[in-house]
Amino acid sequence: MKIGVMAESFRLPFKDAIRLAREMGAEGVQIYVSKGDFTPDKLTPSGRRELLGFLSSWGMSISALCGDFGGHGFTKKEENDWKIEKTIKIMDLARDLKTQVVTTHIGVVPENKEEEQYKVLKEAMEEVGFWGERKEIYLAIETGPESPEILKDFIVDVGKESIRVNYDPANLVMCTGVDPVKGVFTLGKWIVHTHAKDGEKLSDLDARTIYERFAEGGFEEKWWEKHFRELPLGEGKVNFPEYLKALKEIGYDYFLTVEREVGEKPVEDIRKAVEFLNKLLREL
Repeated sequence: MKIGVMAESFRLPFKDAIRLAREMGAEGVQIYVSKGDFTPDKLTPSGRRELLGFLSSWGMSISALCGDFGGHGFTKKEENDWKIEKTIKIMDLARDLKTQVVTTHIGVVPENKEEEQYKVLKEAMEEVGFWGERKEIYLAIETGPESPEILKDFIVDVGKESIRVNYDPANLVMCTGVDPVKGVFTLGKWIVHTHAKDGEKLSDLDARTIYERFAEGGFEEKWWEKHFRELPLGEGKVNFPEYLKALKEIGYDYFLTVEREVGEKPVEDIRKAVEFLNKLLREL
């Protein structure tokens, strides 16, 4: 397994973030491409080549692109035409940037397959999956709003090889309240990317309510602080030694991408996270 970093987590200019990540010992970077300077519409063919050249000069590769549009994910049928169109463009960008993975939150997958929200999500993922198979790009659904068992059943129901999982153990701990180590074995072969993040759950509020509140602006209002807390790696409820053992056992050998969404000292937290992961990887 290799260590990567979410570029935006540094909260610094991109090139400064890459230099720091490499100096810390990271080998890859995940880039947010739904907005900002690296969207498919803004990044020209020459810009794509320049970006790859810069990363190569620092010995870095792209672990994944983040194609998350926020809001309700793909649960609103009236929004899905433009979201699917943009996701397909991001898949083309991924090919040009030499990565096979695009990660996103799709919204909450209901347990009841007869619920309209389930049907809307399934239809959207079938279409995205159709294009993913042809472009040989994975759309990796980030864990969190539902249990690993529900997500697995949904992916099987969609039936597209390109629909996979971006495994975030902290999301499962903070929102769903399930054991992320056990979840690794549930989602096994579908895991193509991971976030290295830690945290703890603070209330009994169910994950669906949490995520739907997020979609309505709960993050900006810091509403989430009452219900869960993201913490530096090793300080939360994710059992990282057992988690990494589980990933090794299922044969996962790709990136552990550090994501730090909060905190007053992101650079310090990321540096400690990379050191923490390197120590655990040496002990595996």
